[in-house]
Amino acid sequence: MKAFGFGVLGISCLFLFAGAEVSAEEAKPVITDEMFTINNLWLLISTFLIFIMHLGFASLESGLTRAKNTVNILFKNTSIVALGILTYALVGFSLMYPGTDFTGAFFGFHGFGLNPPADGMGISYNGGNSTYWTDFIFQGMFAATAATIVSGAVAERIKLHSFLIFSAIYVALVYPIVGMWGWGGGWLAEKGFHDFAGSTFVHSVGGWAALAGIIVLGPRLGKYVNGKNKPIPGHSLPLAAIGMFLLWFGWYGFNGGSVLNADPAMVSLVFVTTSLGAASGIFTAILISWLCQKKPDLSMVLNGSLAGLVAITAGADCVTPLEAIYIGGIAGVIVVLAVLLIDNKLHLDDPVGATSVHLICGIWGTLAVGIWGVGADGSPFAIMPQLIGVISAGIFCFCCALVIFFVIKLTLGLRVSEEEEIRGLDIGEHGMEAYAGFQIFITQ
Repeated sequence: MKAFGFGVLGISCLFLFAGAEVSAEEAKPVITDEMFTINNLWLLISTFLIFIMHLGFASLESGLTRAKNTVNILFKNTSIVALGILTYALVGFSLMYPGTDFTGAFFGFHGFGLNPPADGMGISYNGGNSTYWTDFIFQGMFAATAATIVSGAVAERIKLHSFLIFSAIYVALVYPIVGMWGWGGGWLAEKGFHDFAGSTFVHSVGGWAALAGIIVLGPRLGKYVNGKNKPIPGHSLPLAAIGMFLLWFGWYGFNGGSVLNADPAMVSLVFVTTSLGAASGIFTAILISWLCQKKPDLSMVLNGSLAGLVAITAGADCVTPLEAIYIGGIAGVIVVLAVLLIDNKLHLDDPVGATSVHLICGIWGTLAVGIWGVGADGSPFAIMPQLIGVISAGIFCFCCALVIFFVIKLTLGLRVSEEEEIRGLDIGEHGMEAYAGFQIFITQ
């Protein structure tokens, strides 16, 4: 009887283990209705936070430029949100996430417009963590952010319609193609490249375009006289400071939402590394700017916080809090030195320091993943895939941006007239003032 019992038990165990083997191969993550709702809600909250970042960009760029161009800055930042969402809906989302058929490819596309799964909202999408629509609007906010970076760098001298045309083309085509290489299962993903929330795929993509625009446009009138740099201060540092804090606030959605679910451990870690990166960026920017300029420069410190945020964005999920301090702190040093180099030595006129913050520190943050980052399986990330990603994205984005800017320059024109630039783009392009009755017209 005992033998029979053990035999039945043994056979049962065999079936149990066999069933376990089959289910391990075929099983998919089971997400409860409650967890699905929480994950989906967190992604939507993160989307709201990223949306607020556009107000931060508008405030920061307005404050760091002259009063006579404020309406123009605000108009561009308002328009970019609309352009980003519409172009991403039309073509960008399909380019960036073409599906598994294009894994490992350089280019993939599955049709114009939005193509939801057959079940509509269905929890089968995105590993069961969100609906198709939630993922689209979350990713669409990232797309609009890439174009916003360019706005500040080319401020105070670019034609409005030329800038909007450039932004539409760049966000519709260049941004999603590069993003597909990593986030859409493309060739960089297969090489082991890691960019958690976009130090390269968002910030450097925008930064390379900003650099191209600065080169093609040339400096503002009166910026460099007889080979010497003439500072052109912004009109409202309080507005710039408000912009920085709005951006930092929105960054919690930018990085925190990139977990793509509401996992408490990972979201909490990302919040901590994001905060420490920004804080250490501020601290080192204070020290370096004070040493280099003999006085503490608020604009440098504002950019120091953003530099730390940009740098930590690539590895916020895979570094320790201490390493986040290192990454942000080094970014704070880099951004000050980069601003001084680009402005004083290279004579590339960037009114808000966008290239230093988003391009240079985006590169640093991406490479830092190869120094300190550790994957979910416990294995460290390698520096070579990170370097390949930085170089390939840089070549593609910079060349595409140069071509687009040059074509626009040769056809529609890129820069406003000298008279319009001196008078201000608010009056020249919009026929209105940001501060009615207080506009001061200057000649240079």
